[in-house]
Amino acid sequence: MRRVVLFLLVPNLVLVLMFAWLQRSMMYFPARVAAVPTSECGLPPDRIHEIEVPVADEMRLAGWLALATGQAADDSADGLAKLSDGRNLLLYFPGNAGHRGYRANAIADFTELGLDVVLVDYRGFAENTGKPAEAVLHADAREIQTWLAGRGVSAERLILFGESLGSAVAVRLAADLCREGTPPAGLLLRAPFSSMTETACHHYPWLPVRWMLIDRYESIDHIGDVTCPLTIVHGTDDQLVPVRLSRNLFEAAPSRSAAGIERRFIELPGVGHNAMPREPIVEAARELIPGSEESNGDQEHAG
Repeated sequence: MRRVVLFLLVPNLVLVLMFAWLQRSMMYFPARVAAVPTSECGLPPDRIHEIEVPVADEMRLAGWLALATGQAADDSADGLAKLSDGRNLLLYFPGNAGHRGYRANAIADFTELGLDVVLVDYRGFAENTGKPAEAVLHADAREIQTWLAGRGVSAERLILFGESLGSAVAVRLAADLCREGTPPAGLLLRAPFSSMTETACHHYPWLPVRWMLIDRYESIDHIGDVTCPLTIVHGTDDQLVPVRLSRNLFEAAPSRSAAGIERRFIELPGVGHNAMPREPIVEAARELIPGSEESNGDQEHAG
């Protein structure tokens, strides 16, 4: 009997230990490169510039500044100077794979709306040193926001955009800014989750994930403090982040922003996690720009 018990327990114990040891390598999939040329973005050279943001641990994180259509700058310093012109800026927090070059089309789309765009790759992604982890991603996001504020971009001019894992980073930053009385202009989330814990439980129901997970990304604990306009876009055929987790997050958010703008949930039938068309995201971003025509109602759309 003892041998039977050991035979059943040992494989499960090995799985638990492997998950505990490898969990971050199963969560983050950075594309490592020596550099990401701005030419990969496809924008004119005077509208896309390399930037570096100083963060903790004496590190500098590389990223891109893309200027809105109709804007131009000779270099990154000139481009940064133009940020004080008063346009809204979309601060982009990407998912858990690739690097900023993979988001070139999306960046270009947002600039066509008259938005400046900043995307700074996470630690360990692209040419950035270090390793990604929840605590440092949140801290770095705040450093980036502070860095932008020092260049004339107030929190109230920011539209925070988070996709997948980046949604948790965006939610946390939005909540922190709202708690401080400086809410961003809007929060746009693509395929978000209520928590990484719930997502991991969905994929590994046989493992004691709730006791083991290090980077938990509990967005549902922070979304209730988000008082800026909120839009969530999710596909019904998402196999990585089930749409129900996105709905759980949506239901935990305030029904209206402090300015009275109702939250929006845009559901895309038959759309998977990595096959979402760009148009619904672009249109959602357009409607978050202050001064745009807002629709009424606690909106839930089928795209």
